[in-house]
Amino acid sequence: MTPDLDPSTVVVHAGRPERVPDAPLGGSPVFSSTYLAGGQRGYGRFDNDAWAALEQTLGALEGGRGLTFASGMAAVAALLDLVPVGGRVVAPQHAYSGVLGLLDQQASTGRVQLQRVDIADTEAVTAAVAGADLLWIESPTNPAMEVADLPALCAAGRAAGTTVVVDNTFATPLLQRPLAVGADVVMHSATKFIAGHSDVVLGAIVTADDKLWTALETKRRSLGAIPGPMEAWLALRGLRTLALRLDRAQANAAFLAERLLEHPRVSRVRYPGLPDDPGHVRAKQQMSGFGAILAIELGGDADRAQRVCESTKLWVHATSVGGVESMLERRRRWPAEVPTIPADLIRLSVGIEHPNDLWTDLAQALES
Repeated sequence: MTPDLDPSTVVVHAGRPERVPDAPLGGSPVFSSTYLAGGQRGYGRFDNDAWAALEQTLGALEGGRGLTFASGMAAVAALLDLVPVGGRVVAPQHAYSGVLGLLDQQASTGRVQLQRVDIADTEAVTAAVAGADLLWIESPTNPAMEVADLPALCAAGRAAGTTVVVDNTFATPLLQRPLAVGADVVMHSATKFIAGHSDVVLGAIVTADDKLWTALETKRRSLGAIPGPMEAWLALRGLRTLALRLDRAQANAAFLAERLLEHPRVSRVRYPGLPDDPGHVRAKQQMSGFGAILAIELGGDADRAQRVCESTKLWVHATSVGGVESMLERRRRWPAEVPTIPADLIRLSVGIEHPNDLWTDLAQALES
């Protein structure tokens, strides 16, 4: 791929078979655990055509080399496994609960030392990263929607000799490219926007550091956290329409955020696309769009928030994001969610339906 192509073009054309007569336009999943000897592949746990095509596409989008995993948490576990025993990890106080839960488990056994920070407080994170082995960044955060100063934090990590990992699941490589501003590794739960159709569980990392890539590929190979060929193929097929899906979904999200601001039962709307949002200026500087995730609060009334989630007819009450269908949930319904997330906070993953239909259904649930 030529370097001057827009990401919306790269997402369609990267990872295709060579253009020769009678070649297929797209690759197909190969279902085999065993390969004839004499080549480079060796065994089904080491490589697969479907993984390779998806990894090439993600690498082209993020500006590095891709590596896919059986799930987002498998990718997270491989990254944390790079931290030396007793090493220190700096992580956001608000982030995906699965990541924070794994870090808490490892901290409780002495596997790592853990320091949590407000990832939007650049000065506090810069101070904490001195002497740390790993800085974990989520931006925007899940589900608090805080925005980190990626260039500043990546620079602080580099200066401290700390490996900087950015979870780019919410923004996707179409809205921000952390490797370009100094991150060492980008992580995706490819289950979400990458695959985009709520039918795949998959994880991915991208890095421009060949040594890091090799270390992570060795982890994947030895731990066996490999994706299935069908899952990789489905994710790549979903990825082809990411630009279209994301354009529609984030336009819907902006429309709903403005409407929700005016609703009398909504006490707060968390969305970096709103001019008064604490992360708006920062997001505008470092992102090419504000994404399709937002969160609302209902004046501290957790019971009402739960009833809203259970009263929608079009919105899907489910615990995921990034699908073509709109989903919502009260995050504190999960015991693993951190207690500093308000009990009445509802996370909204906005899909590609007609915005008026989404608003009508959400409004009736807020009123019911």
